[in-house]
Amino acid sequence: MTIATSPAIAAHNLTLTLGSDAKPVDILRGIDLDIDQGEVVALLGPSGSGKSSLMAVLSGLERASGGSLTVAGEDFATLDEDGLAAARRGRIGIVLQAFHLLPTMTAAENVATPMELAGSKDASPRAKAELEAVGLGHRTGHYPTQLSGGEQQRVAIARATAPRPALIFADEPTGNLDVATGDDIIALLFARRAETGATLLVITHDPALAERCDRVLTMADGRIVSDSAGRNAPAEATSQAAE
Repeated sequence: MTIATSPAIAAHNLTLTLGSDAKPVDILRGIDLDIDQGEVVALLGPSGSGKSSLMAVLSGLERASGGSLTVAGEDFATLDEDGLAAARRGRIGIVLQAFHLLPTMTAAENVATPMELAGSKDASPRAKAELEAVGLGHRTGHYPTQLSGGEQQRVAIARATAPRPALIFADEPTGNLDVATGDDIIALLFARRAETGATLLVITHDPALAERCDRVLTMADGRIVSDSAGRNAPAEATSQAAE
């Protein structure tokens, strides 16, 4: 018997408008999207299509202007900025292209700090264990400037996955890396996600990476214009996408 579960993400008529009242700019134009728990989704589209803005809204970094949005069981549409920050804590991991590591903290401190802020009592050992898992057990005491780009991105992945979040968002996580290092980072991100069963949404310009996902969404002009199955999608999902 199949037990029905609520989607990890459920958005209906989601909009985002920035700028002034006199000169509003519509960034997201009525997004309808359901993402199942544990699903791996790629988000494609040209620059300016709204990909990063959609991820910012879905991850709670930006408030939607309109529509409904439920993420990990929380009604994001009704929360203010403080509420969104609280809802993200422990539930959502974010990996960005620019790493955003704190330069005055070691690798271990960068990973541990978000868990400490969330009230975790074992943040330090968990941070060290996560850095071990991403191959940086020998670099826990190093600062970001002492790490290569690939090593910094591994720290960013460890920081995102250490709390065992239900959702992981990654915005062009290999954009600043060479091809070989980028391939290693993607393999690591997918492996860490698989170990926890988290839902993963990744923005990418790489069609080959998109095809590794369960599902491929394409955006243009603030809308989702296509929704297809990747090659790793379950057979049932692939047949539905073909209908």
